[in-house]
Amino acid sequence: MNVKQLELIAEKSRKRLVEVVYAAKAGHIGGDLSCLNVMTALYFNVMQNLDPANPKATDRDRFVLSKGHCVEALYVTLEAKGYLKPEVLDTLGQFGSVLSGHPTIEVPGIEVNSGALGHGLSIGVGMAIAAKMDGKAYRTYVMMGDGEQGEGSIYEAAMAGNRYHLDNLVAIIDRNHLQISGDTEDVMPIDSVKERWSAFGWDVIEMNGDSMEDIVKTFDSIDYSNQKPHLLVSNTTKGKGVSFMEGIAKWHHGVLNEEQCKAAVKEIEERIAQLS
Repeated sequence: MNVKQLELIAEKSRKRLVEVVYAAKAGHIGGDLSCLNVMTALYFNVMQNLDPANPKATDRDRFVLSKGHCVEALYVTLEAKGYLKPEVLDTLGQFGSVLSGHPTIEVPGIEVNSGALGHGLSIGVGMAIAAKMDGKAYRTYVMMGDGEQGEGSIYEAAMAGNRYHLDNLVAIIDRNHLQISGDTEDVMPIDSVKERWSAFGWDVIEMNGDSMEDIVKTFDSIDYSNQKPHLLVSNTTKGKGVSFMEGIAKWHHGVLNEEQCKAAVKEIEERIAQLS
């Protein structure tokens, strides 16, 4: 799939995201928007053997959303890929809906319950070790937040990834610089993230997570036979694609009003028209 096609899918998912978060009156829309491009690339260009009709196929690549509070981005991606029906996604925020505010395995296409920050990478390490032990070719991808890097269990997983030479594991940090309590560098600085993970023995690559072209190029550059786990530092913008949200901490868990929803949709529809 080419970059323009991926951009179109991402923009359609971005529009859907704004609409469902507005209807639900809840959601972590800022972080949803910053990781949506990467998630689109993963599901439509990178991960292999994904089959909505058989979501537990043994040879499927695995995806773990460690920053589980951004589950709305995953929901719209799963809908676009065919795992979720639109009428199911429309129940987000309603009593009795199968869709929770964090990923749960009751939803087709979701591998693990997640959202307790710091746990996802450990789960991903386990999946990658299992693939090695079973002689399977599937790969595991884990999406983390940058605020999440303050969790100590991440670094235990980092050591294990290096110890077991998990070159079938790719971790991604959504580096948008903002967490619920403000700028990451004011809360718990991680500007040394590249040096830190390199010291743990990981193959570290920085990319522009706001650019689909750079995302595709970066994933294509990964050497899955180098005996090292891989970390992508995805430099992104909180609220990407909605001008009045971009780089604003309050949109970590902001709720749109009707006027804001219409304005956001209008912006996105203009880009969809240009890409169509």
